[in-house]
Amino acid sequence: MSTETESNYFNSYPPPKALQRHEALTRAFVQLQLEQNRRVVLVTSGGTTVPLENQTVRFIDNFSAGTRGASSAEQFLENGYAVIFLHRQFSLLPYSRHYSHSTNCFLDFMDEDPVTSSIVVRKEYQSSMRDVLRKYRYAKQNNLLLVLPFTTVTEYMFELRSLAHLMKPLGANALFYLAAAVSDFFIPRDRMAEHKIQSSEIPAHIGQHQPIQDDEVYTGYNEDQPGDVEKTEYKSKKLVIDLDPVPKFLHRLVDGWAPEGSMIVSFKLETDPTLLVYKARTSLQRYAHHLVIGNLLSTRKWEVVFVTPEEPHERWIRVPKSKRSKSISGSENQIGLAEKILHDQEHPDQPEEQQKEEKGESRGENEEGGGGVEIESLIIPELVKLHSKRIASRSTT
Repeated sequence: MSTETESNYFNSYPPPKALQRHEALTRAFVQLQLEQNRRVVLVTSGGTTVPLENQTVRFIDNFSAGTRGASSAEQFLENGYAVIFLHRQFSLLPYSRHYSHSTNCFLDFMDEDPVTSSIVVRKEYQSSMRDVLRKYRYAKQNNLLLVLPFTTVTEYMFELRSLAHLMKPLGANALFYLAAAVSDFFIPRDRMAEHKIQSSEIPAHIGQHQPIQDDEVYTGYNEDQPGDVEKTEYKSKKLVIDLDPVPKFLHRLVDGWAPEGSMIVSFKLETDPTLLVYKARTSLQRYAHHLVIGNLLSTRKWEVVFVTPEEPHERWIRVPKSKRSKSISGSENQIGLAEKILHDQEHPDQPEEQQKEEKGESRGENEEGGGGVEIESLIIPELVKLHSKRIASRSTT
């Protein structure tokens, strides 16, 4: 993508109102980590919106609660990183996610002491909540976590560009972990409606401040009134949306925005197992970054695939069966399906078991233990190893 395309895009929109404040916070945060010679990861999380009107009532939203990003941020902190957490406003946050989106109301964790009337955590939750609270307090008190919100895809792009530039002094100690669900399509600002898009026709003189007859009052009905020919002008309308592709700024992040020597990791979410590895490979080749983590919507909580330029090129990471958490939306019977399809396509004459023996079992599959392990606890340690290897290779050149 050319710098001209970049300029045209960013010049078409005013900067987000919070951008200057976010830049000041990030500048101070990065300086503090530089003084400590600490690695810093920018974790993006949650979905972006695409407004349909300038005064936004309706918008297109990308599906994401922000679970991957929030959980990963906790794991990065556990592994000694400082975290800039760029997240969709009101999506899940590190540590508080354990309670903010719980199936129980937050108040269900609380009780009132009958003697002192003090509010206390119920006994059965104290141990787990104490552990989460200590980790959160440690991160905040030691200035290891900076939380910055966005909402629209344009706000996200402005924030990503600014934060990447501010991280330049970090060099190879910078890591970009792009887990946000970023919109692929948008409506350019000059084609956006100013006011709320109406679902029914409005009489032409409504906006001209002329008197309105009683039988012409716009009622907001979305359907034709049976037998009322006079009101057919108020019938509901189809909404046809013409979307443009969002400029692919990942190329600019790799080639211009990010610090020299930094590591850039993106995600590829698919629903079709036949496309997963192909799309991840294509993304890696197109943008020339360092790692694509592929995952299927139906199995994303239990398995991912690391796609890298170096051999073995694809490496699957799975939560062992005995440790898998339950998921209402997931399909355990699809675990391993994308890998099997890839094997059958590329090695039609080789039995699958033989291939597993040659390359070894996927990371985590032979481990034992109880249930409820989050896959991010397997992803991040492996990613830290790759980042360490990259830093070491640059220090020897």
